[in-house]
Amino acid sequence: MKKFALSFIIISAFCWNMQAQQLLHRAVPDGRVDSVWNGTNLPHGFTGEGVIIGVTDWGFDYTHPVFYDSSMTRYRVLGAWDQFRTAGPAPEGFSYGTEIIGKEALLKAQCDTFSIYQYGYHGTHVSSIAGGAGAGTIYKGVANDAEFLFVSIQLDEQAVMDAFQWLYNMAKKEQKRLVINMSWGVYYMENNDGTGRIANCIRNLTDSGVVFVTSAGNNGDCNFHLFRDFATNSDTLKSQFLFDNLNQPNTYGQAISMLTTPGCDFKFGITAMDKDYKTRCFSGFFSTLNDAGFIDTFMVCSDSLRQDTIRFNAKIEHSNPYNQRPQVLLKVETPPTGYQMGLFVKADSGRFHAWNVVEITTGIGNWGDDFKAPLTGWTEGDNGYGLGTPAATPCLISVASHLAKYKMGAATRGGEISDFSSAGPNVDGSVKPEISAPGSNVVSAISSFTTRYNGSYTQTITFKERSYGFAALNGTSMASPFVTGIVALMLQANPYLTADEVKEIITSTAYQDYDTRLSGETRFGYGKANAYGAVVEALKRNGTQPFSPAENKYRAYPNPTADICHVSCVNNGEQVSAQLYDLQGRMLRSYQWGQGVQSISLQDLPQGMYLLRLFDGKTSTTLKVVKN
Repeated sequence: MKKFALSFIIISAFCWNMQAQQLLHRAVPDGRVDSVWNGTNLPHGFTGEGVIIGVTDWGFDYTHPVFYDSSMTRYRVLGAWDQFRTAGPAPEGFSYGTEIIGKEALLKAQCDTFSIYQYGYHGTHVSSIAGGAGAGTIYKGVANDAEFLFVSIQLDEQAVMDAFQWLYNMAKKEQKRLVINMSWGVYYMENNDGTGRIANCIRNLTDSGVVFVTSAGNNGDCNFHLFRDFATNSDTLKSQFLFDNLNQPNTYGQAISMLTTPGCDFKFGITAMDKDYKTRCFSGFFSTLNDAGFIDTFMVCSDSLRQDTIRFNAKIEHSNPYNQRPQVLLKVETPPTGYQMGLFVKADSGRFHAWNVVEITTGIGNWGDDFKAPLTGWTEGDNGYGLGTPAATPCLISVASHLAKYKMGAATRGGEISDFSSAGPNVDGSVKPEISAPGSNVVSAISSFTTRYNGSYTQTITFKERSYGFAALNGTSMASPFVTGIVALMLQANPYLTADEVKEIITSTAYQDYDTRLSGETRFGYGKANAYGAVVEALKRNGTQPFSPAENKYRAYPNPTADICHVSCVNNGEQVSAQLYDLQGRMLRSYQWGQGVQSISLQDLPQGMYLLRLFDGKTSTTLKVVKN
C-alpha cells in the first residue's frame, strides 16, 4: 500500500486463523490470476482496466473503500439502479426504482434501500471478489481496476430482464465492454432446462457482446432432484418430499417443479400420510393434457380425532411455449404437524424430472429439500441436474465452487469440490456447470450498513471515520464473481472477443488435476478456471498479429485501435528503433525505446493499415497495425 493512502485508511483489527487463510488471496494463485497481474511473459499486466462489471444482487455499500482504486483516489462505481427504492427518478425508459449516477450521488445515497432482503451484504461481498481493490488489505479482487454498475434487483422475470437491459445501455454509453455477474438462482421463475423469456434476453444480449456469468447453485449436498424414464419403467413414480427448511424465514411450504419430454404428458397427485406412512388423504390426479391452467385448492384429512386442511396450487402446462414440454409448478403449504407428504406421478413415456425446493412468502426460496423413499417401491432423489434459472441457460457461463489449494507446512491442502456446489448436467445432457472457481471460505468486503450479517469479521478497517469489515462466506455466489473478474481481464486484453468466444476460451483453457478427475464433469464442468491461460488465448485472437508469450518478441495492443496502440517488447534490454509506415512506404514517425511498452498515437491518422518496423540491432520485425 502506498504511504499516502494511510491518511485515508487505518487498519484497526487484523485476525484470521490458518484455516481461513486460503480465502480470497489464496484463490488468486489457484486461478492463476497472479500471473496475469504480474504480466508474466505477457505484454504487460492486466487488471480489468477499461471493462465494466455489472452486478445484479442486493446489499451494495456504495461507500466501501474497496470500490476505489488501490491508491484510494479513483472511485470506480459508475452508477446503480435500486429497483426497490421508490424515491426516483427511475432510469430513462423504465417506470420504477431509483437510478443513482456518479460518485457524489452514490456516496450520498450510501447503500441500496431496505427491501425484502433488509439491508443486505451479499452484493458488496460478490462485487469485491470480482473487482475490489482491497482497500489496503490482502483481499484484492480479480479485476481490481475495472469499473462497476450495480442493480439491486427485484426477483421477477421482467425486472431481471430490465436490469440486464439497463446495464447494457449504460455500458454502451460508456463505450466499454460489459460482463454481468449473477450470484443468485431460483427454480420457479422459468424453465429448468434453460429456456424462457430470460434465457432469450440473455441470448440476445450475448449476441450484442455482453458476457453473462452466474453461480451454479448450492444444492450439491441435497437429493432434491427426482428422475424417471417412463419409457423403461411405466410404474407409478412415488416419492416423499420433505419439509426440512422450516427454519428459513417466511416459509410457506415446498415448491416442486416438474417437466418431461416434449409431447409426453403426465399426471401428478399428492398424498398426506401419518407418521407411519399410512395414507390419510389423496388429492387425486391432475393431468398436463386435460387440466392445463391454474388450480388453487386444498384437501381435507379427517378422522374421529382431528380434521386438517392442506392447501396447494399448481400452474399446469400441456406445452410450454419456449420448450414445448409438459410442465407443472406445484406449491404445497406446510402441512400440520404429524403429516408426511408424498408425490405420485404417472406417464406412458418420457424422461421426467422434478425439483423440490423451499417456498417462502416472498417468492425467493431456492434451498433444496430431499426426495425420500420411505417405503418399498418408492424412489429416492439425487443431486443431479441441479441448475435452475439463470444457471441452466446454455449461452452463459455457470460456475461451480471448489476449495482453493493452499500450503500448510509441507502439505498441500484443498482443491476438492465444495459439497454444496450444485451438480449437472443440464436437462438435455449438455455440460453444466462449465467451470469451477474458488468459492469455499472466501474473505471479501461486507456492507457496513447491513442488518443481516451477524457473523465475525476476519479484518476491519477504518475509512473516513467509518468501520468496514471483511468476512468469509461460502457458496457458488463467491465462485461466480471470480470468473467474472477473469472475463474482465480477458476483455481488457482483447476487447474484440465475442461473448461466445469468451465462453469457449474459459472452458478450453480450464485446467485438470486430481480433484477434477475424481469428482468429474458433472461437478467441475470442463475444469478449474485458469486466468493466465484464458488471457494468453484471448491475446492470440487479437487483431491481425498472432501472439504467443513464448515466441513473439513484439506485440501491438490493442489492434485494431481507434487511437492509442501499445507496443510491447521482450528483448533482453536491447535498444529498439521503430518506424511507422503507411502502405505507400512513406515513413510517418520514428521511435526509440528499451525493454517495456511504448505507446503510439494514431489519433490524427486516417483509418487503414500501417506497418511498424522494429530493429533491435540484431533482428528486424514488421507488425501490422490497424486504425479503425
